[in-house]
Amino acid sequence: MDNIELNQEDKTKTKKTLMEPAVDDLLSKADNDRFLLCAVASERARDINDMMRGQRDRALALQSASQIAQYAGRKPLSLAMEEIARGEVGYDQQKFEEAIS
Repeated sequence: MDNIELNQEDKTKTKKTLMEPAVDDLLSKADNDRFLLCAVASERARDINDMMRGQRDRALALQSASQIAQYAGRKPLSLAMEEIARGEVGYDQQKFEEAIS
């Protein structure tokens, strides 16, 4: 089974994936480090989960009430991955390098 799809309009090939956003796109946001991607995504997913579970003080310091409302009914890790892909969530490279040294 071939996982390459040809777009008939512009004749470009795209890779079909089961996950959106694609892992390759996510890795490019984390310096191609899958462990870093997991750490950033899990930290953000915890923040989202805290918002959803009623720990609103910290959540409201990070997000507005309208942003919290948009997350209802979605899985925290999926939301975190989408935010990473859009470039809304990232990491501080200097702090990261200090932490691992």
